[in-house]
Amino acid sequence: MADIRTADVDDLLTVLATLDEPDDIFALLEDLFTVREIRETSQRLLVARLLAAGKSYAAIEAETGASATTIARVSKCLSYGSGGYKRALEILEEK
Repeated sequence: MADIRTADVDDLLTVLATLDEPDDIFALLEDLFTVREIRETSQRLLVARLLAAGKSYAAIEAETGASATTIARVSKCLSYGSGGYKRALEILEEK
């Protein structure tokens, strides 16, 4: 994944880290992504939350409509990823 971290990606990270108003962030997401991409990305975060809560794949699939493949991918990232989901879940717990 190191080859994906380019100057352009760093610019995007800078913008995201600087925005602090949810409406501003949402406006950027609307401009950057399709409605489907926003929904799918949000769904992955919900899947991560449910996995962390100990829910089964079947229960998560029924609750979210996520495929078994998506659930497995998120589970793998929770266990072996770079910690992004874990940090996101910490942020959600803090609010």
